[in-house]
Amino acid sequence: MAFDLSQIIKAYDVRGTVPDQLSPQVARAIGRAFARAVVLPEADAAPGVVVGHDMRDSGPELVEAFAAGLTAEGVSVTRIGLCSTDGLYHASGVLGLPGAMFTASHNPAAYNGIKLCRAGARPVGQATGLAEVREVAQAILDDDDARPAEAGQMPSAGTGNGTVTDRDTLADYAAFLRGLVDLSGLRPLKVVVDAGNGMGGHTVPAVLGEAAGLPALPLEIVPLYFELDGTFPNHEANPLEPANLVDLQTAVVANEADLGLAFDGDADRCFVVDERGVPVSPSAITALVGLREVEKEKAAGRTPTVIHNLITSRAVPDILSAAGAETLRTRVGHSFIKAEMAERDAVFGGEHSAHYYFRDFFFADTGMLAAMHVLAALGGQPHPLSALAEMYEPYVASGEINSTVPDAAEATQRVLDAYLAAYPGVVVDRLDGVTVSHWDGHPQWWFNLRASNTEPLLRLNVEATDEDIMVKVRDDVLSLVRAEAGDAGGAA
Repeated sequence: MAFDLSQIIKAYDVRGTVPDQLSPQVARAIGRAFARAVVLPEADAAPGVVVGHDMRDSGPELVEAFAAGLTAEGVSVTRIGLCSTDGLYHASGVLGLPGAMFTASHNPAAYNGIKLCRAGARPVGQATGLAEVREVAQAILDDDDARPAEAGQMPSAGTGNGTVTDRDTLADYAAFLRGLVDLSGLRPLKVVVDAGNGMGGHTVPAVLGEAAGLPALPLEIVPLYFELDGTFPNHEANPLEPANLVDLQTAVVANEADLGLAFDGDADRCFVVDERGVPVSPSAITALVGLREVEKEKAAGRTPTVIHNLITSRAVPDILSAAGAETLRTRVGHSFIKAEMAERDAVFGGEHSAHYYFRDFFFADTGMLAAMHVLAALGGQPHPLSALAEMYEPYVASGEINSTVPDAAEATQRVLDAYLAAYPGVVVDRLDGVTVSHWDGHPQWWFNLRASNTEPLLRLNVEATDEDIMVKVRDDVLSLVRAEAGDAGGAA
């Protein structure tokens, strides 16, 4: 069977349907390619990789095939079994090994995928090894076991004497996180957690409960959908979609809980709702957690640096800069955030998509650690979460809105032309897509348009100082985006 790996190996990871796109044969080839392109060039005398998987039924078979590919190249494998993605990053960090996590995150049940990292949870993306992995794996699948001629530095096939061992790291992961945030002295909190039948059902009892043998915390956990089930029988494990938060919102109100937490399928992202069942924006969580990390850094006598992507709220740099942090705005995407964090030794980073990154966690993202910071902030003072979050949400945002367009560049230029004509003083930058800002004028607003890397979509984010302004800018931009070429009005 012919496989085209360009369809499943993208900018940051591997993602495809099983078994037509991602089969054991493909997983084995990717394992061999990962060994040759990433592991062996950086390995000492005993190369190894740590491998885990989420609750999808296809995970164990794909892990077995991937491990066979690694061992065929002389690389030993440490299998840690069921884990969250941040659990895999923890294992990579503490064991000092490259890692592979088999997960399709929030994608539907038919999918699986692989997130790869170097030792210490350093990311492997398109520009940092993933393109080479794809090239070598494709050659293997095409029955050409030699590396392409133009990639002459690639190591040849290994010794084939790699070993496979099993290791349970859940208790170590839970203890590691408990060591980063002290939750023992909180006021009692009732917390509804929606695991979406994903890996949060595995990690929450260990970290926030007593399943891993840790002391009890002053938390009453109300579980929703903790049963591990890769078919997602209740709702998709994608809290970014509002429909998937409804059960959590209802349960928070019904149980008179202090807050609700929702994890995605591989539990590396965490979404928060307050005691009223109202979602708290990831930008507000970025500011809240960022302040805690900033104060800790300052107490240690260091100048804190915090990274945020360009479509988080303007409140994030405003609040954190006022607290004494240096803030840096980056492109959207975990590889950019992690690279900037490592380069600048940043203490924390946040994205609009509810990915939160910590220097104390190998510069990697972990939804669980972010949740623990929220619990600590809430439980360390007497006010409800709605009042606490209000301090970090002074502006109004549209959320990300997708539009299908035949020509993203043409539609973007149409919008840009209209706004430059209507607002000659706007600031335009092209760090990631195009951002048009009227923040120094009146009324205050900004928007960003970014083209999808994989689909004919334009993604719009708008923020303003009040609802009416945000709605006006949002609707005007969408009208221009969705107009036919030659049939667009101007921005008003």
